[in-house]
Amino acid sequence: MRLTAFLVISLLATVISGCLNAISVNSAPFRRGYYRLVTKIVGLRVVVRGLQNAERPHLVISNHISYFDIVGLGSLVAGDFVAKADIAKWPIFGVMAKAGRSVFIERRPSATTGARDQIQDRLDAGDTLIMFPESTSGDGNYVKPFKSALFTVATRQVTDSLGRSRSIAVQPVSLAYTRLNGLPLGVGWRPYVAWYGDMELGPHLWHAAKLGTLTVEVTFHPPVTLADFPNRKALAAHCDHVVRTEMACLLSGRSVA
Repeated sequence: MRLTAFLVISLLATVISGCLNAISVNSAPFRRGYYRLVTKIVGLRVVVRGLQNAERPHLVISNHISYFDIVGLGSLVAGDFVAKADIAKWPIFGVMAKAGRSVFIERRPSATTGARDQIQDRLDAGDTLIMFPESTSGDGNYVKPFKSALFTVATRQVTDSLGRSRSIAVQPVSLAYTRLNGLPLGVGWRPYVAWYGDMELGPHLWHAAKLGTLTVEVTFHPPVTLADFPNRKALAAHCDHVVRTEMACLLSGRSVA
């Protein structure tokens, strides 16, 4: 029932979002409302810590665990996701991602320049973007090392709504799935939520839809800019550290935020 309701609502939202995009109307607020509705349909309880950066545009940098991340972050941030190019070819979900104005990039090192240019073009257009710099999803127990290549976009100067030039703000965000039906989500249960490795999407979705109420805790860390660090690798290392540290604390029930 949950899965059916999700698919029906998602297809309707895809059509509406596509129409808004076609007439050059900002669809980000509509999509945030859609994701908020989806949290109720799929039983995702979102607990928020910290403050979102109010500047537009900016970059949101998060660890990646599951497709539930998209719903949780999408319900909070009026922004567009940076996704791997393969997703654009997926049945149903590829169409949804395109209507959601996702930025599709190749993860190959040789394609870094093209990916960076795509992201910079969207930032120049005033879009807030959400990136997963692990470049893949993890099992929900730890954060994989952040790749620094795409952090070069933080060198970009953007123009705010008042016409002022400023450095692009980067806001690290930590995600952790901590409870299932109100009870602590132990190590053994996290693979039922996390979608990673060679797991097939269909069966995983089917089983996840039957889990019950899932709690995801989202911590927004203070935004930073490249000017705060010697180089992009130091910026990436900072984001990696704060996201990794907070995720471990969330899983242990002792958030430092």
